[in-house]
Formats: sequence, structure tokens, C-alpha cells
Amino acid sequence: MSLNENLNTAMKEAMKAKDSLRLSAIRLIRSAIKNREIEERRPLDDEGIIAVLSTLAKQRRDSVEAYRQSGREDLAEKEEKELAVIQEFLPRPLSEEEIAAIIDQAVAQTGAAGPRDMGKVMKIVSAETKGRADGRLVSERVKTRLGG
Repeated sequence: MSLNENLNTAMKEAMKAKDSLRLSAIRLIRSAIKNREIEERRPLDDEGIIAVLSTLAKQRRDSVEAYRQSGREDLAEKEEKELAVIQEFLPRPLSEEEIAAIIDQAVAQTGAAGPRDMGKVMKIVSAETKGRADGRLVSERVKTRLGG
């Protein structure tokens, strides 16, 4: 079943269960997907939907951090609940060990020797971890691995 079908099914279930928070989050996801489809003038495949979901998840994480810093715990909790719904539709996140293995493989593949080769390594690693790991975290790990 495609991600779009999963979202439709989840939305119907949330309506039947009268789960307003979940329904709101799914509608937000579907709206973001529709906006991206309009921008690109074509329907999105699962990979495109995952990219939209990743963006939404990152926005929620940033919002939670900002709300906590400004003392708005109520809004931070709401964002965390929306983030949980978004993450249900994302692929399983990679573990630290899996990320390290992908980075090691990319370093070996490119023959990277130092921080100047970070771009080459990131190109490969980003493609492998897209939607399954935070880009900032991956970038930090690559930088550390290359001695930067």
C-alpha cells in the first residue's frame, strides 16, 4: 500500500475515532503534500511524500525546541504529538551504528582523506539516509569521521 493510501486510511480511522489531534496532523500532512504536488505540477511518489514528511518532522522538532526555550510547554507538547503522528508514516529511523556504517562505506568508496572531501561523502551518505536520519546529525558524524 502506498503512503498516500496509508494517509487516507489513517484519516478515515481518525475521523471515526473522533481523534481531533491525529486528524488535524494528518490533514496538515495531506495539505503539505498537495502543496508540493502543485509546486511540482505532478503527483508525488512515495519518495516525494517521504521528503515532505521529513521536512514537516524537522519543522516540528525545531518548533518544540523554540517553544521550550521560551517557556511554552503547552505548545511544545502539541508539536511533539504532531511529530509522533508524522513519524508513523516515515520509514524506520537509522540507528547510530547503521549511520556510522553508511559513513564508513561512503568514505571508503570516495577515498576521502580529510575535511575537504566532506562534500563527496555527504552526497553519498545523504542519498542513503534521506528520510531516515536527521541531516544535521549525519553532517556532524561525517565531519567528525573526516577529522573536521
